[in-house]
Amino acid sequence: MTQKRENTKLVKIELKRELGLFSAVSIILAVMIGSGIFVSPTSALERSGSVGFCLIVWVSCGVLSLLGALAFAELSTVVPRSGAEYAYFIEAFGPLHAYAGQIPAFTCSWIYVMLLRPAEVAVIILTFAEYSVQPFTGFLGDLPPGSMATLKKLIAIMALGVITYINLTSVKLYVKVQNVFTICKVFACIVVIAGGIWWLSTGHTQLLEDPFRGTTTSIGNVALAFYSGLWAYDGWTSASIVTEEIKKPEINIRRSILIAVPTITVLYVSMNLMYMAVLTTPEMVSAPAVAVLWANRILPAWMGFLIPLGVALSTFGCALSVQFGVSRLCFVAGREGHVPRVFSYVHIKKMTPAAAVGFQGMLTFVCLLVGNIIELIEFASFLTWVFYGLAMVSLIIMRRTKPNAHRPYSVPIVIPWLVLCISIFLAVLPIVYEPSVKYLFALLFILCGIVVYHIYVYKKTTSTLAAKLTYFVQALCLVVAPDKGD
Repeated sequence: MTQKRENTKLVKIELKRELGLFSAVSIILAVMIGSGIFVSPTSALERSGSVGFCLIVWVSCGVLSLLGALAFAELSTVVPRSGAEYAYFIEAFGPLHAYAGQIPAFTCSWIYVMLLRPAEVAVIILTFAEYSVQPFTGFLGDLPPGSMATLKKLIAIMALGVITYINLTSVKLYVKVQNVFTICKVFACIVVIAGGIWWLSTGHTQLLEDPFRGTTTSIGNVALAFYSGLWAYDGWTSASIVTEEIKKPEINIRRSILIAVPTITVLYVSMNLMYMAVLTTPEMVSAPAVAVLWANRILPAWMGFLIPLGVALSTFGCALSVQFGVSRLCFVAGREGHVPRVFSYVHIKKMTPAAAVGFQGMLTFVCLLVGNIIELIEFASFLTWVFYGLAMVSLIIMRRTKPNAHRPYSVPIVIPWLVLCISIFLAVLPIVYEPSVKYLFALLFILCGIVVYHIYVYKKTTSTLAAKLTYFVQALCLVVAPDKGD
């Protein structure tokens, strides 16, 4: 058994449970609150047609997200492993068929690990770079446009380096940094809410009069309004992705969801109300950054830096937690043999999945160099809701196949069926309303993944190059296979 001696005491090489309730709440808040609520929370308003119906959409989406998150909390007690839906697919579908049963889990890891999450982190830190230089535009105004773009790219690369370093170094460092950034981003949200309350208290209520005037009567627009709202709430699975590092996960995952998702619902609804109390619908739709335009109208000049700073802090914390989560998914997929097993190895001193973190940092760096990667995210993002829907199918299946599994609590069976229907709706809607060749690319990417699965996972094809690569990564990252247990 691989162990290390520390103060004459043997310490197991494994990931440690270092995330308490506050940290679990912080992870969910960090991933769910990105830049969108500050920059472009306008799609739901544009589609709904009125202030009143828009707020109903935001509240409803918060409630639906809470139901989905609670279903994931039950799944995390039945399958107490990191990886969220990936781990649930293995348990639900794996026993059904030796070959096809592993494909949903492999496809999930293939999409998330190899493409979607690295591209998301790249976009998030590019947004961080954009808003981190905004307070200094007066000093940098003389730079030519090309130099400014290069500066932002360099800042994004440095931010990626810092994020990767934090996640490589220790979970405790991640927790400390993430908790501070989460508090700061929630404070930025409260600044918007407090400013809006002050605005309303001074009698500026004209834009909220007759709140349902102009409400859409188009079923298509209603569907798209809910589609936009539910996307804004995405990220409620974050705690279940890192189940194995949460203290008392059977208790704290559910509690973190019950705290974080309602908190975000209150913040989102309140912030949208305050935006709509100050800005007209055309102003919000055309604004490059809604919160910045709002701040220019409400806040005194000396406080103008607060909103760009809030966006920068929010995006940095979001990127940090997204990378933290996907590196754990990569770790679990390596343990199952769905990616090279070296990614399931743990640093001998830091107790972090260093190889998986470094791999994610490298993929994100490639995405940064590629440049315009929004299309990469768009052609794969709709698959996220396919995976959420399959997770609900997993819950329904395991209610039958694991009736005696330990369940500290269980959701009413109607909830997974409801979330499944919503998932189908969100996966199909963009294809119906905006058919594009990018969905064909998504299909081709999945087919490529199945080819990789057949050759390297099912057939277990090996090579001397793979063995040499494993040795190289082990030596470079100082990682070893974790202990299996006593």
